[in-house]
Amino acid sequence: MTTFDDRENAFESKFAHDSEMQFRAEARRNKLLGLWAAGLMGKTDAAAADYALEVVSADFEEAGHEDVVRKVVADLAGKASADEVRAKMNELLTVAKAQLMSEI
Repeated sequence: MTTFDDRENAFESKFAHDSEMQFRAEARRNKLLGLWAAGLMGKTDAAAADYALEVVSADFEEAGHEDVVRKVVADLAGKASADEVRAKMNELLTVAKAQLMSEI
């Protein structure tokens, strides 16, 4: 292999790793968002965990995170606005990344 092949493989590996970590961080963020929303709805324990998984699954409906925002805002029924949910998502993405980094 040439140096260029080695560099190409290294960049491809880094891209794959970064993409996987971003996916994991967003899934973790959605789980944390689901737990936060479940708390606002008065759900606890198993019901909160089940709801958090519903939120994670909602992210697979379309590209981006607006599908999650719509689901959570609709489920909260006036307890939080779309802007509040988006702000919470931004806050929780930082928390999710920190959690993943501490697990490595």
